[in-house]
Amino acid sequence: MILKSHSAVDRRQFLAGAAALLGTQCLSLPQGQADAPVPDVVTRNRIGVSTYSFWRFRDDSKLTIEKCIDEAARMGFDGVELLQVQMEGESNAYLQNLKRRAFVNGLDLMGLSTHQSFVSPDAAFRQKNIEHTLKCIEIAYKLGIPTIRINTGRWGTSKNFDELMQNKGIEPRLEGYSDDDGFGWVIGSIEKLLPKAEECGVILGLENHWGLGRTADGVLRVVDALKSPWLQVTLDTGNFLEKTYEQFEQLAPRAVLVQAKTYFGGGTWYTLELDYPRLAGILRKHGYRGYVSLEFEGKADYREAVPQSLELLKRAFQSPLPA
Repeated sequence: MILKSHSAVDRRQFLAGAAALLGTQCLSLPQGQADAPVPDVVTRNRIGVSTYSFWRFRDDSKLTIEKCIDEAARMGFDGVELLQVQMEGESNAYLQNLKRRAFVNGLDLMGLSTHQSFVSPDAAFRQKNIEHTLKCIEIAYKLGIPTIRINTGRWGTSKNFDELMQNKGIEPRLEGYSDDDGFGWVIGSIEKLLPKAEECGVILGLENHWGLGRTADGVLRVVDALKSPWLQVTLDTGNFLEKTYEQFEQLAPRAVLVQAKTYFGGGTWYTLELDYPRLAGILRKHGYRGYVSLEFEGKADYREAVPQSLELLKRAFQSPLPA
């Protein structure tokens, strides 16, 4: 006996009903296109946590990476972003143990946050940072991590990071040099990283951090100059101190990872009142489907503040859109 297939109308009715049960909006399929995919009108981003959220460069809360992974699983995150300076080793045995620990906890290792600076007239200094970043690409590859955060670097004329933050991330240039010099050093250095990034399948995400990457225009100047699919953007919600939402939207189309700051208990250096539903709307507008990685940067106890942050991000990035 030959069974007749369902009609296109029945299929459309079924898909519409299923979408309604999932709390999404389903667009009607045009006549004659019953086999076309139903447009995905709601993106629920997976939410990870940076190990920085537990560590925070604070002497009273410097958890090991292993403990951070365990805490992330216990709290209900989907993935973990590793802070490279927090790692206690680089041996293959250490790295594979971290990968195993994440896997048995049901977590992705989805990002590696690194530190480097290419803003220096000293070619030997830049080369040292290039070699460090090449090593970080290989570490990410061994861990199965698909993207690493990189920085442009800064002039280094501030006395320390606290002074830099007091000045909202702005510092004087080195005497005798211009921003054009700095961008040239950065672009030339990152260009040398791209072959290794492609070889390892690790996307470099240039963050709107400080120094020449403090603004969206600065980040895009580098990314647009190199025009490589292996150089995109790590987009940090907490590092635009002026025109936050306008600059966030500038970088949203190039984002491969979003770092989301929260400040429960007051920020270590400053506190921003961020409208996360608005930020989520910007990302949806530009079709961002990747991870949102929590970077808790407040003074509250992480055991309370990190779960609070997770709930805040879930409401913004995983709730269905209004009907």
